[in-house]
Amino acid sequence: MAKIIIPGSLMADITGYAPHLPLAGETAFGEFFKTSPGGKGSNQMIAAHKAGGEAYIIGAVGGDSQANILTDFYAANNIPTKYLKVEKDGCTGLALIEVDQTTAQNRILVIPGVNSTVKADDVAAAEKDIADCHVVLAQLEIPDAPVVKAASLAKKYGKLFILNPAPYRPFDEALLPMIDYITPNETEAEYLTGVHIETIEDAAKAAKVLLSKGIKNAIITLGSKGAFFSDGEREIFVPSFKVNAVETTGAGDSFNGALAVALGEGMDIEDAMRFANAAAGISVTRYGTAQSMASRDEINELLSK
Repeated sequence: MAKIIIPGSLMADITGYAPHLPLAGETAFGEFFKTSPGGKGSNQMIAAHKAGGEAYIIGAVGGDSQANILTDFYAANNIPTKYLKVEKDGCTGLALIEVDQTTAQNRILVIPGVNSTVKADDVAAAEKDIADCHVVLAQLEIPDAPVVKAASLAKKYGKLFILNPAPYRPFDEALLPMIDYITPNETEAEYLTGVHIETIEDAAKAAKVLLSKGIKNAIITLGSKGAFFSDGEREIFVPSFKVNAVETTGAGDSFNGALAVALGEGMDIEDAMRFANAAAGISVTRYGTAQSMASRDEINELLSK
């Protein structure tokens, strides 16, 4: 079983669904809403857990009722919380999500809350598990210091370090040579490289720029098209699975969590990307984020088809 350590964010998601999203100054009527665990770190940890990994998150929740949305879900799904700290006087991160039922696209407002309190020392406290893991997976919804510390410990113990540079923001360039795999989507890749991506050829150009920064492998996710990989010698495009999407929230997190499991299990990169594409494909056929993540059996069933 692949062991995955994830320093990352936790959010309480409040998601509203409507036939169309309001324009500026407009009030639109929605049809229903859901509350669920969210945050890129939590989403990727749950995706890895459901895909067959042993996943641990390093992060924080507040001392408010929103924290229960996360902790109750973890308890119900036997997800360990040994590195989850509670900032009793702080507010749990919150994501306000609007989903267009016609297009399955979304808009998200993130209020970080106590995610900003995650420190390098919190990651250092997990050093023993990092030394014993297969993959460290990080994102950019927490400060740079714990991400850099996680990358440094991954390198110290010879573990894979994956950075999902989402949501995009400028980050400490000390990370670049420590990244084994970087996994931006088209928009994030454009921010990182200046290359506008519409085609697979564009993705190949952007990947070359990423590799020139000292990153070992680049995977650019292309939404409903699939995902592109380059390591400077090989270029591989893996198409997505054709599904009936109802909501794309969490698809990238599903991809990354499943990818970490696949690479941790030693799959070659093409099989790992197919595995991750299957997980993401299943997730977009369901409403919600944590609840939409695919189980290992579901992923295997889709792959078998």
